[in-house]
Amino acid sequence: MIPRERAPYSAIVDRPPLRLLGGARIVVWTIVNLEVWDIGRPMARQVLPAPTGQPMLPDVPNWSWHEYGMRVGVWRFFDLFAQLRIRPTLSINARVCVDYPRVAGQARDAGWEFMGHAWDQGPIHRIEDQPAMIARSLDTIGDFTGTRPVGWLGPGLTQTLETPDHLAAAGIRYIGDWVYDDEPTEIATAHGNLVTLPYTVELNDIPTMLVQHHESPYWLQRCRDAFDRLYREGAERPKFMAIAIHPYISGQPHRIRYLEEVYEHINRHDGVLHWNGLDMLRWWDAGGGR
Repeated sequence: MIPRERAPYSAIVDRPPLRLLGGARIVVWTIVNLEVWDIGRPMARQVLPAPTGQPMLPDVPNWSWHEYGMRVGVWRFFDLFAQLRIRPTLSINARVCVDYPRVAGQARDAGWEFMGHAWDQGPIHRIEDQPAMIARSLDTIGDFTGTRPVGWLGPGLTQTLETPDHLAAAGIRYIGDWVYDDEPTEIATAHGNLVTLPYTVELNDIPTMLVQHHESPYWLQRCRDAFDRLYREGAERPKFMAIAIHPYISGQPHRIRYLEEVYEHINRHDGVLHWNGLDMLRWWDAGGGR
């Protein structure tokens, strides 16, 4: 099925407003992305272009830049969210549990929710056997944490037309790849409906910092502006706001203060729920304010 067949068009103004617990106005969903970049393949992202335009393999400079996030940047995230008492969703390549057990173990012990993010970082379109990759990923995370994930985010939000069916068949209950709404929705698959949670490409540090090349303070401005509008609209119908971050980007020393200030701004307001994906799914399964 093409996307429109899975999810017929629905204008948000034509739906009854959802209701949040305690009359809250907004759900803030924090997603930390942890990935494995295989040194034997071209790097998933580049901060330093190849000299004279000639691709490098192995690409040690850009691999090292990512590795900084796992060695240093992610620990700034652990400190921040411990202080805030927020348990984010962890969008994690399953291979992180094998290659970086110290990092994955810290997230597990902190009570973060693990969300499947494929085996390692690469487009879904290049996977010859998607069901096998999905099963391997979920099994690996389940064995490491003791809990099999119910959420999924494709690397770079990539998927083929068949991916939702494969995910539902594997027991996935929600996805973040469809960034088309301010509220949770459902899409049809051959194995029952999947819930789509409002992930983000706009409040995501990859497009903001690496694609659009904004200066570090712009992150604070964009997140603050988005929150202020959604919070205002939340007085009439509650809204959902996702914040997606990567430790090799937002965990850098020149950016982390702006991420900290985002949460300082958000937490000055009443009626804010900091939920992870599992929190939202349980609320949705219980009726979701419908």
